[in-house]
Formats: sequence, structure tokens, C-alpha cells
Amino acid sequence: MTAVPERDPDSAGPATPAPARGKRPKQGEPVIDRALSLLAVFSDRRRALTLSEMARYADIPAPTALRLIARLVAWGALERLDDGRYVVGVRLWEVASLSPRGHGVREIALPYLEDLFEVTRHHVLLAVRDKDEAVLIERLSSKQATEVAYRVGGRVPLRSTAVGLVLLAGADTAFQEAVIKQPADEEAGVDAMPEGQLRRTLSDVRRTGVAMIRRSAPSRTVSVASPIFDAQGAVVAALSIVVPDGATPPNVLAPAVQATARAVSRNLGFNAETSAGMRQQALA
Repeated sequence: MTAVPERDPDSAGPATPAPARGKRPKQGEPVIDRALSLLAVFSDRRRALTLSEMARYADIPAPTALRLIARLVAWGALERLDDGRYVVGVRLWEVASLSPRGHGVREIALPYLEDLFEVTRHHVLLAVRDKDEAVLIERLSSKQATEVAYRVGGRVPLRSTAVGLVLLAGADTAFQEAVIKQPADEEAGVDAMPEGQLRRTLSDVRRTGVAMIRRSAPSRTVSVASPIFDAQGAVVAALSIVVPDGATPPNVLAPAVQATARAVSRNLGFNAETSAGMRQQALA
């Protein structure tokens, strides 16, 4: 018998194939994991999804997805649009804003970011590391600033961004080696660094406290970044400015970026003299 495509009960659009009926969750998979997998299907390119789309992307039976989505909507993690599609709810942003690695650093850094923004009038970025990616926790930009592919809450690679290189250079040796050994992903606008070049670049970043990346897409830009340290001398964030390539030489931008990063670090309790030993051990 030929299966009849199921019509999405929450959408007036055309029918879409639904997961097979009677499909059971993976053995031992907790309900919370299935709920989180539904939230994880959203991305920059998938900001509004139907029930059937969410179930398919999360690999969850539609009836199960419907029950979980109803609970997520009730709690505020999801919101239902008039056309029946679902989007991420504001309450998730409220909860995420309480993250000490995000909000805490951002709150202290913001006045200094604003001062740096007044000087550059382009893009000023603040990022932290989450596993093997950098997450942007703040971006200040003018209306005249050149086009960039960064947004607050968005993830960027460690190997091919200035903030990413700073965070990677400040990570422990085992993590660095794992990232260095990974095949370099092709990314529009920037050349992938071979392993040897990446090792030399990270060594230079640790020595100078500055990382620089040139991009040709979505526009021609130069990004200069420096590390932010906590009281223990660990790199907890990276600060950068992004300007049109050719507008200002990177060596002119670097002192302003470094001075701002040092000011934020001091307000996080970092003391270069007392933290030097711990910092050198962390970066060794």
C-alpha cells in the first residue's frame, strides 16, 4: 500500500512527508533530549518551521513532536505564528542572557566596546568559545559599516576568524591539537590555513596578543582581535574590530584593540604580574 503524505495540522501549506508512524524514540533517549533536539533544528536559514518540518529535521515522530512542541510553547521556548509555523520564543533569550560566560563578560565589557566603537564607527565584536566554535555575544555596528556575516548569538569558526584564533590560541594544548588536526573547512571569503601555517599563526597570537584575518566575502574586510583574561589568567573572551580592507592598516588598529581588551581584563580581576605564571601554564 502506498503511504499517503500527512498534511501538517498546523499549516495551511501543501502536504509534506511525515516520519513513519509508530516510530519509537531511540533506545533510552530521555524526553528532555527530544525536546532539545526540536529546539536545535532552528538555524540562521531555518527561523520559522512547521510541525512536520521540525519533526523531520529532529527525526521524531510527528505525534511525539506535537506533544513536545505544545509544552515548549506553553513554557515560552517556542512561539506559534499566525500561519502555523513555529519560531524560537523570547523566553529562551531571557534565560540565555543569564549565562555568566556571556552576560557577565558582556556587561563589564560593554562600556569599553562603546568607546572603541566611537573611534572606529564600523563593527566591534565580543565573542566567547563554546566547544569548537566561537559564539558572538555582542556586536556594535553603525549603519554605514561594511557588510559582515556576524550576528549576536551566531557561531563562527575558530580557525578562520580573528576572534576564533584568539580563543583557540588561549585554549589548552589538547583542545588546540584536536582542532589543528581537523580537516580545514572551505569557507567563502577566506583561505583555509594548512596545519603548519595554523600552528605558526597561533604561536604569533600567543606572543603578540593580536590576531588578524582578511576576508573577501561578504565584503572585503580586515578583522583585528585581542584576548580578554579573567583573574586566573585564562582567556575568557575575544574582542575585535572589523573595518573595510584598506581603510586603516591593521598595525594601526591593533593598539586600540589591545588597550580595550586590557581594560576589560583588569575589570575582570586580571593582573598581569600575579597571573603571569598561571597564564603561561595555560598557554604552554
